[in-house]
Amino acid sequence: MGNNMGLDFSGQIVMVTGASQGIGFGVAREFALRGATVHILAQNNSIFEAAEQLTAETGKYVKGWLCDITDSARVDEVFSQLESLDVFVANAGLEDVTPIVERSRKAEAKFRRVIDINVIGTYLTTRAAVPLLKNGGRIIITSSIWGTTAVPELSAYVASKHANIGFMRSMAQELGPSGIRVNAVCPGWVMTGPALNTLKVMAHERNISEEECKKLISDDQSLPGVQTVQDVAQTYLYLASPLAINITGQKINADRGSIQG
Repeated sequence: MGNNMGLDFSGQIVMVTGASQGIGFGVAREFALRGATVHILAQNNSIFEAAEQLTAETGKYVKGWLCDITDSARVDEVFSQLESLDVFVANAGLEDVTPIVERSRKAEAKFRRVIDINVIGTYLTTRAAVPLLKNGGRIIITSSIWGTTAVPELSAYVASKHANIGFMRSMAQELGPSGIRVNAVCPGWVMTGPALNTLKVMAHERNISEEECKKLISDDQSLPGVQTVQDVAQTYLYLASPLAINITGQKINADRGSIQG
């Protein structure tokens, strides 16, 4: 996709949370390659290495921010240092296995952490971003295909991703009068670190190899194969571009036909 298709973001300011790796890193990279001034945020120091790598790869200076998105004071501190935003990508999330049969305090803490990051963190960062977005601003939330369906033993993650879609729809109605569009991307299988961990668990439960499990996933899609981070990043570019000027309050499945509807 070239700039002649409305994907030139020169002069625009973009913030991507959860961008030290995976989808967030890929989305930040695509925006920077298309001229945007990009800020990336994550809760560990690897965010600074990611910023350096993106700067080197794209030729655009990318600024890294250290922030636990469940810490409202820190979130507000970071966003207060930005003058404005054109695009906010609420991508930060945690995927973890949370079987309901586990009754330990550790299991409960794990469930709470997933909800805190995926739901509360999305709320806190979006709340901080809204005052920086003017008429024409765009918010894109990373949900998941499991925000529209379900899978066993990932109840916290599935619940949080359903919540992301509900939050997005409410924000689209609330912010629409201000000219701000709000949408969600629901990626299917993308071979990121968290997805590989889930793949291991699924393979173990089915007593098959990870490669066999990956084939089952591929066979369940309309289009075979597993998409790359760069593949799914194109959907974010589209939603942030003038090509999607009339699209808001929508969830877009980027899943190679895994989920219908």
